[in-house]
Amino acid sequence: MCKTNNNMSSSFSSSFAHSRKGGRGLEMKDDGDRSRRGNRGGGSGRGGSGKDKIDALGRLLTRILRHMASELNLNIQSDGFVKVQDLLSLNLKTFANVPLRAHTVDDIKEAVRRDNKQRFSLLEEDGELLIRANQGHTIQTVESESLLKPILSAKEIPVCVHGTYKKNLESILKSGLKRMQRLHVHFACGLPADGAVISGMRGDVNLLIFLDVAKALEEGMKLYISDNGVILTEGFEGVVPVKYFQKIESWPDRRSIPFES
Repeated sequence: MCKTNNNMSSSFSSSFAHSRKGGRGLEMKDDGDRSRRGNRGGGSGRGGSGKDKIDALGRLLTRILRHMASELNLNIQSDGFVKVQDLLSLNLKTFANVPLRAHTVDDIKEAVRRDNKQRFSLLEEDGELLIRANQGHTIQTVESESLLKPILSAKEIPVCVHGTYKKNLESILKSGLKRMQRLHVHFACGLPADGAVISGMRGDVNLLIFLDVAKALEEGMKLYISDNGVILTEGFEGVVPVKYFQKIESWPDRRSIPFES
């Protein structure tokens, strides 16, 4: 269940609005939405290598598709898809100071291919290429039922774990796990050291919170899985209460941390 699905087949609306033209170009600043891996320099300079430019393009795509599509007047469907050509017509610059309009469809495809957490899905329909972020949205018009696959049984996800930091534990035990500005609380279907884990958890977490999936489903919590294997839930009114925590462990020593639910 936690494997990615790269063979999507659905029918989608063909109604899109054209992106605005003209206006002053905006240079985006990296807000840390994508984790940095080493000293890549992707987005730090004006020249940069082709790899840096593609990496910077990917970071901008993440930000637009998760958070900015509506404010940029992109027509984003309820399943998160937008037209690639509409994206390429935006008057923006990437973090490498390259105009988005200077990039090509092939650049978009390469950014998707290189993304190690498989954050994007591409879909070709009626000769038109569409792209979406697989999860992590704050855009309210994106609907869970359209974007994600429902989880109906605990057997589908033997492991459901949220990675966080010990400094957050006191607050979490008081208020539960909150989705904050995003649409969902994120869980992974494996541990940070497991090769199968693609997304859903940062690599430097030191605290693991395991969800009691059977109890959550039984009591009406809706759980979903994205195309890149992230488990997501809106919880109840944006919160996963402590009563649904199965166990809490430190990482990487796997020491059990007692708590009261």
